[in-house]
Amino acid sequence: MADLHTFIAGLPKAELHVHHVGSASPRIVAELAARHPDSKVPTDHEALVDYFTFRDFAHFIEVYLSVVDLVRDADDVRLLTYEVAHEMAQQSIRYAELTVTPFSSVRRGIPDVAFVEAIEDARRAAEADLGVILRWCFDIPGEAGLDAAEETARIAVDLKPEGLVSFGLGGPELGVPRPQFKPYFDRAIAAGLHSVPHAGETTGPETIWDALTHLRAERIGHGTSAVKDPRLLAHLAEHRIPLEVCPTSNIATRAVAHLDEHPIKEMVAAGVLVTVNSDDPPMFGTDLNTEYGVAARLLDLDERGVAGLAKNAVEASFLDPSGKEKLIAEIDGYTASWLQ
Repeated sequence: MADLHTFIAGLPKAELHVHHVGSASPRIVAELAARHPDSKVPTDHEALVDYFTFRDFAHFIEVYLSVVDLVRDADDVRLLTYEVAHEMAQQSIRYAELTVTPFSSVRRGIPDVAFVEAIEDARRAAEADLGVILRWCFDIPGEAGLDAAEETARIAVDLKPEGLVSFGLGGPELGVPRPQFKPYFDRAIAAGLHSVPHAGETTGPETIWDALTHLRAERIGHGTSAVKDPRLLAHLAEHRIPLEVCPTSNIATRAVAHLDEHPIKEMVAAGVLVTVNSDDPPMFGTDLNTEYGVAARLLDLDERGVAGLAKNAVEASFLDPSGKEKLIAEIDGYTASWLQ
């Protein structure tokens, strides 16, 4: 297993379900907290570990929003974005679709144009300096209601930064029905964006059906409860609708009770296109390399199997065809060299 972890560390990878603010490392969170001393977020590394221990999903959202509140100006946005890419580069991540919630920053007083310029400047620098290609998913924070949906759709459609590829929906699922967001997804899709809402993490498979039917989802964020509905699993497999699976996240938020009970094995057995992701990695004490190790154990994979997971993410991504071909070739070349 030690050799497999070494293989994973160097394996070229793509990540499709990872949140912008949720990727802030303890170092960056502490730096931002020190810049904004009125925040209740700790500045000490050990205290941050305790702070990021969640009682349940509601508590996770509360802590997450307190970190969101640390990102208060365009300089904060740019710093966070570039440093997230820097840590991705250290994990051999070549491509990532970062879920960004512009409403949260704009509501806190950052002008929408300044916000977009900050992430775009960081994106260009990350690709030039680090070799990490970043793309954006602008997501609606569902708990903030339809005003947030309207503002997110407006920013996405009217400003539409070069790196923007998709439109999502995050936050709590309970009490936040998916169908109400249909008009906003329709606008985003008409503007050329892909639909990638969260669904079925803390609710049942009916939420996934709603995301497919009303929001025209092309990928499903989490989709943990899909295994409770064989017809849904068959539909996902038949139509090659990927699931963005985040094992450690599901345990941390209590969406799944124990790691050995995680439904990833049933998803794969049903023929569903499964991708492995880290969600909010520092908050959950993980990273993408760790998640690949978890998936390898749960699915009993060797190096070729793990490389297959990496290629799943490339296939499910919105990277352009030539970029996909290049990354697949890099994964295959790395794997062949390792197995010689």
